[in-house]
Amino acid sequence: MVAAGRFFGWSVAWSAFAIAVFAWGIGFYGPSVFLQSLHQTRGWPISQISIAITAHFLLSAIAIACLPEIHRRLGIAKTTFLGAVLTAAGLILWSNAREAWQLFAAAIPSGAGWAMTSGAALNAIVARWFDRDRPVAIALAFNGASVGGVLFVPMWIWLIRSIGFPSAALFVGGCMVALVACLCIRFLVKSPEEMGLAPDGDASHQTSAKPKPRRTRIEIIRTSRFITISAAFSLGLFAQIGLLAHLVARLTPEIGIEHAGFLVSLATVCAVIGRTATGKWMGGYDRRFAAAANFAVQIGGVLLLIFDSGPVGLTLGCVLFGLGIGNLTSLPPLIVQKEFEREDVATAVALIVAINQGVFAFAPAIIGAMRDTTADYQVPFALIAMIQLLAAFIILLGRSSTRSPATSP
Repeated sequence: MVAAGRFFGWSVAWSAFAIAVFAWGIGFYGPSVFLQSLHQTRGWPISQISIAITAHFLLSAIAIACLPEIHRRLGIAKTTFLGAVLTAAGLILWSNAREAWQLFAAAIPSGAGWAMTSGAALNAIVARWFDRDRPVAIALAFNGASVGGVLFVPMWIWLIRSIGFPSAALFVGGCMVALVACLCIRFLVKSPEEMGLAPDGDASHQTSAKPKPRRTRIEIIRTSRFITISAAFSLGLFAQIGLLAHLVARLTPEIGIEHAGFLVSLATVCAVIGRTATGKWMGGYDRRFAAAANFAVQIGGVLLLIFDSGPVGLTLGCVLFGLGIGNLTSLPPLIVQKEFEREDVATAVALIVAINQGVFAFAPAIIGAMRDTTADYQVPFALIAMIQLLAAFIILLGRSSTRSPATSP
């Protein structure tokens, strides 16, 4: 393998990492902070703001489904820069909303920007540079998402308290646009073909195989491979997002708000560890089995959060659950890489991410409604554990149809 320092693809992967820090820090972790700020300063009901946040994710899911065509028309660099501009514009609109309905208008650019800079976009940035080393490169890029969670949540809180939400939004949005512009000009505009390289840094001296015709979306969706990947990770992310949205509320009565916040940060750090370890270990191993093992580790963490109320048990529960957090976003593209033809990978990944996002957008509200109905988190978290068990079963169910690239319906 070409040394990492001499292969331009690793610079591209680090660029994707930096983009992910901002994308998740603004588009994924940011809304929970925005909700509290808007509720306190405007007096709008939390439920109304939550619906706008759901709209942000649902609109993003629609845009993600169209991302492969946008990449082919504009190119990856222009699309990514456009995503940064839309993210910044949406962020500024969120922060300056004076009427609740304006949040839904803000969700349009923020959702589109999130689509162009998050999971499917990161996969497209990295995929053309890596084949053999793609698990490690994808893990590196997606670790930016976890770092974004660790850095941006306290930073948002501090900035909003210090200079106000509108000024904070203008500052952070401007930083994202400036950074992404530099990365696009320096790294993302280049391609392996232009640099005379094959994936993983190999010399591009071999005659490339004639591209196969791309499958349509309907043809991809009808394959058993797609159905089992999409169903398993939609369920897994529904469970994961539902638990994360309520983790502080579950922990606070037992250990206090400060320690609860620390354990959430610890879980996010464990996400980096788990994703990095999986990327380095997986290699040629069965990626569906790795996904099932990931669900099993998380189930162990959820069970501790259900049945243990002591600090040691709750800490271990957050660690086990956290180790699997990152893999739920990085494993689907890696499984698709193994099971679909090269020409269909980008479309399949975009469809899976879009479906996943459309499903998990409703998780916080559903888990919250169950908690209000039952007056505690035992039943909702038990449901989360059962959903993850079902996800593990479904992902393993698809192993029998993965002996060759997707040729069967």
